[in-house]
Amino acid sequence: MTETLLLHSIQLILLIAMISISLYLIYYITKHRINPLKRFFTGLWIGFITDALDTVGIGSFATSTTLFKLTKLIDDDRKLPATMTVVHVLPVLLQSLCFILVVRVEPLTLIAMASAAFIGAFFGSRITKKWHAPTVQRILGGLLIIAALFMAFRMITNPGADITNSAHGLHGVWLFIGIIFNFITGILMTMGLGNYAPELIFFSLMGLSPTVAMPVMMLDAAMIMTASSSQFIKSGRVNWEGFLGLVVGGILGVIVAVLFLTNLNLNSLKLLVIFIVIFTGCMLIRSSFKETIGTNHHKH
Repeated sequence: MTETLLLHSIQLILLIAMISISLYLIYYITKHRINPLKRFFTGLWIGFITDALDTVGIGSFATSTTLFKLTKLIDDDRKLPATMTVVHVLPVLLQSLCFILVVRVEPLTLIAMASAAFIGAFFGSRITKKWHAPTVQRILGGLLIIAALFMAFRMITNPGADITNSAHGLHGVWLFIGIIFNFITGILMTMGLGNYAPELIFFSLMGLSPTVAMPVMMLDAAMIMTASSSQFIKSGRVNWEGFLGLVVGGILGVIVAVLFLTNLNLNSLKLLVIFIVIFTGCMLIRSSFKETIGTNHHKH
């Protein structure tokens, strides 16, 4: 009874968060006379693809970065973390709501780990504001490559993933380790590193079914992005081109992916994303050195 009440409370909080963020975005866009309809259809298909992949546990940040670069939707890499957080926050809140409804997970694991991620993000977005462009690119690139290598290692060593364990949460020292892990993940996510790959790996290493990771990582992401999105909007580092398309496409992508999740071959999708992530990470690092060389050249 208590567990059901707790889960219903979380669902209510998620709904309130979705309404609050929507109202704040409408207020900000109206006040600053921003046109969110620019490049609507470019945003629509990018949002659909990235949030559909996000819903199946692949993560949206690496694919978003790649597609933003390909379509030149964002002209300044410094705007990447803020833009990705703000465009994906509503679809991620919807994902979280869906997974808490369909997957069984212990409320203690869910609440403790999501809270740790929230606190990490609260400090993280303040820390990451101070990074200049090449540093942001190198951190983002390096972290993306590390996440991809972890993902590849996990697929090679345990391709089927151990889904026989019937546990629905972490206990004792493992829960404590999970809380510390998620606090660090919260900080890293404000730098543009998605939390899904690290969390799928973490839960698999703990011997739990990857399905248990889904509601936890979705709620983490929802908490993290809710914590940092208002600060990012105020920072003026959000790229508004294609904004409405990205949000609408993202929500449609989440709905479609939730409906068809059981029929998807996750391994082949994850393999594709490993290549995309490594490519994006390398491109970001390459861009950072180009920018540093350009800056030094201007100084001379």
